[in-house]
Amino acid sequence: MKEEFKLFTRKLWPAFLLLFGLPLMSYFIWLIFPERQLEVLILDKTVVDNSYQEHAGLFWALDHLKYKKNSGEFYSKDRDYLGFFPNGKPDFGTSKDLTGKTEQQIRELATQSDLIYLTDSYGVYEGDFDEAKPVGLSKKVYGGLEFTDIQLIRMAKEEGKVMVAEFNSIASPTPKPIRTEFENLMGLKWTGWIGRYFDELDTTVNLEIPNWMIRQYQLQHEAWSLSGPGLIFIKESGEIEAFLFQTDYQNKVPLIRTQKVNKHGFSLPEVVPYPDWFDVMMIERDYQVISYYDINPTSEGLQKLRDMGLPRFFPAAVVRHLEKGSQYYFSGDFSDLRGDLGSSRFYGVPTLWRGFYVASDYPDRQSFFWNYYFPLISQILQESRKKAN
Repeated sequence: MKEEFKLFTRKLWPAFLLLFGLPLMSYFIWLIFPERQLEVLILDKTVVDNSYQEHAGLFWALDHLKYKKNSGEFYSKDRDYLGFFPNGKPDFGTSKDLTGKTEQQIRELATQSDLIYLTDSYGVYEGDFDEAKPVGLSKKVYGGLEFTDIQLIRMAKEEGKVMVAEFNSIASPTPKPIRTEFENLMGLKWTGWIGRYFDELDTTVNLEIPNWMIRQYQLQHEAWSLSGPGLIFIKESGEIEAFLFQTDYQNKVPLIRTQKVNKHGFSLPEVVPYPDWFDVMMIERDYQVISYYDINPTSEGLQKLRDMGLPRFFPAAVVRHLEKGSQYYFSGDFSDLRGDLGSSRFYGVPTLWRGFYVASDYPDRQSFFWNYYFPLISQILQESRKKAN
């Protein structure tokens, strides 16, 4: 019996090693990996629950790569940002931002920071906390860029810091004068158009298409007689257009393309599908395009784009290096993370998951995180640290 038990345990040894030995080794390698110091100031005005969805991806990367604040503490996604803090009470939550701070206090924040990251300014609405109230029609609780935010961005530019902003930084409810200031400081111009991919446009099949989108389309096109995969483009002024797969464009899902050999030196996959919200931005000539969107329009789709005043390709991620600092803009909800990535404190996890989550697996948002966002933000954090030192 003893010999049989020994033989049985010997057979199980490789499984025990795989299940327990490798994770333990991975964790201990992470523990001895050198810590890095980087002061990052995050602004997120769209936090509706404790998933911290709009900035969760950024904080996972900071923790995994062992970036610490100047105080020596690791970053915590539930407290180390400026914006809205939900509390589950009738007042929905509280805000902690730059409101009421003096020019000198904002200057000190800009000076102390190495990287400033604006993840989202859309805000929170009563409908976010009450399913009976549609978000598009409910009252705003908090949101939109303010003059103090513009002061921070201006001072960060003057101090030569690294600035990153992404989709929904300047759209509604940010006032147009504030938006214009942002565009001037960042060297960008929003066309007013945003877009999103849907696997199925038939509203009897896909119940996730917003009612306000359907109503707006019906007002301009009489009926929502759409089906199959497609893109919906919406302009700030209310215009709305549908692009149908194969009729108007040929890449089923919008592709983010990155040239293998590029001037900016980023190492990213050449092609990654992106099935989420994006905006169409115009950029000044001193910007370099890291990646761009390609929907591969048909001749009919290309004419539609021209009629809408849009180019054949749209910037996805861009950068310009100034005399001292750098400015980045992501034309998509890149840091938005849905679902749980698990612990960030295991060495080699990104490489492991990139093997499981192939880039073409676009329905799973984690695929985009592992294949595109994590490599991109890792390289930006590394650049920010070099500039800080």
